[in-house]
Amino acid sequence: MTVYYAHTNGTDKADWQLAEEHLVSVAELAREFASVFNAGEYGCSTGLLHDLGKFSKEFQKRLKGAPLKVDHSTAGAQEAIALYGPSIGTILSYVVAGHHAGMPDYGSTADEPSLAARLRRKVRDYSAYREAGLPFSKRDSMKLPVSLLEGQEGFSLQFFIRMLYSCLVDADFLDTERVMDRKKAHVRGSEHPTIPELRQRLDQHLAKLLASAEDTTVNRYRGDILKACVDRAELNPGLFSLTVPTGGGKTLSSLAFALKHASLYGLERVIYVIPFTSIIEQNAKVFRRALGDEGVLEHHSNFEFPDEDSEDWNEDIARLRLATENWDAPVIVTTNVQFFESLFANRSSRCRKLHNIARSVIILDEAQMLPTDYLTPCLAALRELTENYGSTVVLCTATQPALGDLMPETVRVREIAPDPPRLYEAFRRVKVVQLGPMDDNALASELKKYRQALCIVNSRSHARELYKLVADKEGVFHLSACMCPKHRSEELDKIRHALKEGSECLVISTQLVEAGVDLDFPVVFRAAAGLDSIAQAAGRCNREGKLTMGHVYVFEPVGHKLLGWFQRTASVTRMVLRNTDDPLGLQTVESYFRRLYDIEGDRLDKECIMNAVEEERKTLSFPFADIAGKFRIIDSNTVSIVIPWDDEARNLIEQATYWPSYRLFRQLQSYVVQVYPHQFAQLEQSGKIRTLGGDKGAIHVLADDSCYTEVGLEISKDLDAIGAAWFV
Repeated sequence: MTVYYAHTNGTDKADWQLAEEHLVSVAELAREFASVFNAGEYGCSTGLLHDLGKFSKEFQKRLKGAPLKVDHSTAGAQEAIALYGPSIGTILSYVVAGHHAGMPDYGSTADEPSLAARLRRKVRDYSAYREAGLPFSKRDSMKLPVSLLEGQEGFSLQFFIRMLYSCLVDADFLDTERVMDRKKAHVRGSEHPTIPELRQRLDQHLAKLLASAEDTTVNRYRGDILKACVDRAELNPGLFSLTVPTGGGKTLSSLAFALKHASLYGLERVIYVIPFTSIIEQNAKVFRRALGDEGVLEHHSNFEFPDEDSEDWNEDIARLRLATENWDAPVIVTTNVQFFESLFANRSSRCRKLHNIARSVIILDEAQMLPTDYLTPCLAALRELTENYGSTVVLCTATQPALGDLMPETVRVREIAPDPPRLYEAFRRVKVVQLGPMDDNALASELKKYRQALCIVNSRSHARELYKLVADKEGVFHLSACMCPKHRSEELDKIRHALKEGSECLVISTQLVEAGVDLDFPVVFRAAAGLDSIAQAAGRCNREGKLTMGHVYVFEPVGHKLLGWFQRTASVTRMVLRNTDDPLGLQTVESYFRRLYDIEGDRLDKECIMNAVEEERKTLSFPFADIAGKFRIIDSNTVSIVIPWDDEARNLIEQATYWPSYRLFRQLQSYVVQVYPHQFAQLEQSGKIRTLGGDKGAIHVLADDSCYTEVGLEISKDLDAIGAAWFV
C-alpha cells in the first residue's frame, strides 16, 4: 500500500507528516476558527479538501526530490464541486484553489489563472485519497451560516468566502509550522494576557491618573466621558459612535469601553485602527503604559521588532512578532491601510488574520479619515463584521462624518458620548476667523508677528516655499513628509520643548500635523481645505484651554491652486460656512459631510467594487484578484529613498551594502522618504541615488547630502500634498 505524505522534515521518514494527518489536523483547526461565525462545517470541509492533490504519485515523487512541477491545490477545488454541487462547491473551490497562490477571479475557461479554467484543468490522479476515509460533511448539512444583508447580498457572499479562506490558510500555516518548525510553534503556543486581565490593568492605571489629575473643568468633563464609555460598554454589540471634542481623552476612554465590552460579551480582542503611523506610535505607547508591553501588538510598516540576538529580545517579543502574521493577540494597533486592504486582499499572507477580526471590538480612530475613494465598500465590510461576524465597531472622532446616511435605515449607530453638543460647548476653546485670499509674502509677514504659531498648508512644495520666507525668524520649524520619520520625530521633540518653555516657535507644516499630534499653539493658520481638516487644525490650538480663546485663521492661498479632492472639499466648506456662525459646531460638521458625500456620489466607490460583486452574485463569479489589485488606499506607485540622516542610518546602510535583506530594509523605514517615479528618475539621472542590490531586492540610498536639508528631500517639482509613507 502506497504511503502518501504532506510534508518532509529531514531524511527520517518518521518525522514526515502523512497527508491524511495533515488534512485532518488542518480541518479541525479550520473548523475551530470558522465556528466563531457558525461556519465550522465549511471550515472543516476546506481543510479536508485543500491538499487532496498530494495523493498523486507525481506529487509524492516531487516531495522526494524529483524535479516535477505538480499543481496540488486544483484537485481539491474540483472535488469540492463534485462533492457539494455548483453553489456550495464553488464557495469551497475559491478557498481551496487559492490557498497558496491567492484566491483567483472566477473568470472564464479561456483565462488560465481563473477559477473557471482551473475547474476544467486536467489534474494528476488523486483518487487514492478515498482510501483514507476522510470525514467529509454531507451536502445537506452545509447551510449558509451568514445572512445576505439587504442591498449587499453579493458582498455578503464574497465576504464569507474571504473569511473562510482566512480560516483555511491560517490553519494550514499553523499545522505545517507544528511539523516543520517546532520551536516557532512552541513560542506561538504560549499564553497572552486575557481580556479580563488587561481590563483590570487599565482600571488600575486609570485610577492612578484620576487620583493625580487636577480638579479642572476640562478634567471633570474628561471624567464624564470616561464614565459614559464604561457604562455604555454594557450595551449589546453592534455599531457605535464616540463623538468627543479634541482633548476629551478619547484614546483611553475608548479603550476602557472596548475592554469592558469585550470582557462582558466574550469578544476575543480589541483592534485599534488609526489613519497615520505618526499617531499609531503615540497611541501604542499610551496603551503599553496602561496594559504592559506583552499585551499590545503594533502592526504597521514603521514598526520593527528587535533582532533575536539583541539584549531586548525575549519570549514575549517573539510571541508578538509571530502574532503579526494572524493577529492572535488581545490588543492590536494598526493602520487603516493594513486593516482595510487586508479585508479586500486575496493573498494568504494578507488574509490570514481576517478570521481573528470576527468577534472583536474594532475602534476606528479619526473615523472621518476613512478612505473616501473606497468608503462604500469599507462601510459594507464594517456592516458585515457587526451583523454577521459578532464584532462591535466604534467610529471614534472629534468630527463625526455622517456615515449613517450612507447605510440602510435599518442600520443603527448608537452614540457613546454623553450629550455631544454640551461637550462641544464645554470644550469650545477657539474662534475661527476667515481671512480671505493671502499671498505668501503677506502670510509670511503676518506669521512673523507671533511668538508661537502653527501654519498648515496643503502641499509639500507650499510648506517648503513658505518656510524659506520666514526662516530668518528665530525658532522656525518645518514638518512635511519630505522629511524622514526620524527627522520629523526629532523636530517634534524640539517643538514640544519650545512650546513648554515659552520660547519662540513658528511651525510651517503640511496636514500631517493635524491628526493626533499633541501640540498646543495659541494661534493656528490653516490654508483653505475641508471642514474636517480645519477642525483638526483647530485641535492644535489652545488644546489645554490655558487661554480664554485661541484663534484659528483660515486663508485662501494665492498662487497655490487646489486640485481634485482638496478643491472639492474646500468648495463644500465655503458653501457650508456661508450659512453658519458656528464653523466647528456639530450641526455644521454634519452638514459638511452630508453635502460632500452627496457631491462625491459614485466616487465613494471609485473602482466600482460593489457593482463587481453584486452583478455576479447569482453565479458566484467574483473577481477576488482584480479587487485586490484595485483596492489601494494610498498610491503605491512610489519609490522609497533611504536618507543617511544619522549614525544609526549610516551603519544600517553600510550593512545593507554587503548583506541586503528584508530585515534591514524594515529597520531603515525610519529613514525613508517616498517619492513618485518621475521624481526618483530625476534624482537617479543626476547621479544622486546609490542603489544597493541583491537577490533580496534593491535599496535606494540618497548619495548627495546637498539634496537633503532642514526641509527634507529637495526635489524640483512636488505634486502631492502628503507622503504615502505617512499612511502605511
